[in-house]
Amino acid sequence: MKTYRRKFVILALLGICVAQLAYPQPANDSSFHPYHINYWVTGTIIGVGLTTNYLGVTRVLGKEEVSLLELQALNRGIINGIDSWALRQDVSNFNSFANYSDYTVATSVVLPVLLLFDKRIRQDWSDVLLMYMETMSITPNIYEWSPLGPTFQNRIRPAAYYDQLTNAQRQTGNNRNSFYSGHVAVVAASTFFLVKVYSDYHPEIGDNKYLLYGAATIPPLILGYFRVRALQHFPSDIMVGIGVGALCGILIPELHRFQDKNISFGLYSSSEATGITMKWQPEFLK
Repeated sequence: MKTYRRKFVILALLGICVAQLAYPQPANDSSFHPYHINYWVTGTIIGVGLTTNYLGVTRVLGKEEVSLLELQALNRGIINGIDSWALRQDVSNFNSFANYSDYTVATSVVLPVLLLFDKRIRQDWSDVLLMYMETMSITPNIYEWSPLGPTFQNRIRPAAYYDQLTNAQRQTGNNRNSFYSGHVAVVAASTFFLVKVYSDYHPEIGDNKYLLYGAATIPPLILGYFRVRALQHFPSDIMVGIGVGALCGILIPELHRFQDKNISFGLYSSSEATGITMKWQPEFLK
């Protein structure tokens, strides 16, 4: 276990070093700040997100047990060809793969800290850290509260299909949370956030950033493999998790590239309604 974790960290560090060597950094420009952070708004999102995340986890993990009748009604024949792989596993070592997945998550979520080794990014470390906390707040909440997640979906995990496991292992309420993979979504959000921020601070790398985005898919894919082998998810659960996480890791920093000096708010009132107006004037229209 320790050897695996150590190798994973070493490979991640080597990858960042290669990227730094491949794309030499220009002289540090203290006036270059691609992101704008509204501390009140971002802080509120983080605070509210932590609260709703706690409530969401409690709700998701508190589902009723899978009944014996439900177990008997499970039909492997209706599982599509791609997902059927999850039902052809060796159950003797599923706990080991569950441990591997835990190590992968723990390692991957701290990878964005490596951004602080970059001189350009280090000058804005507090803003980048807040953006990352915001990303890690929003991503789990999408999993817990969106129509795609287990609050509204009750897809049974592969573990429930295996007669070799005990009834206690098959009937746990957590086995109703197969779709989609929240672990994979969080890791994808982390790695894509890392690449997105690095690319925004280094526009000189041009189209080579897409190579970095390709590399960003590797940790969530590895985690996805472990989660399937741990009997926790079907491959389609993994693919959706990667998609959701990648969107969060890219779009949340991108939203912070809009400068709020171009956005104005106001109040309006009429006999029919009262509300708030927002006006955005793009820079090129000034």
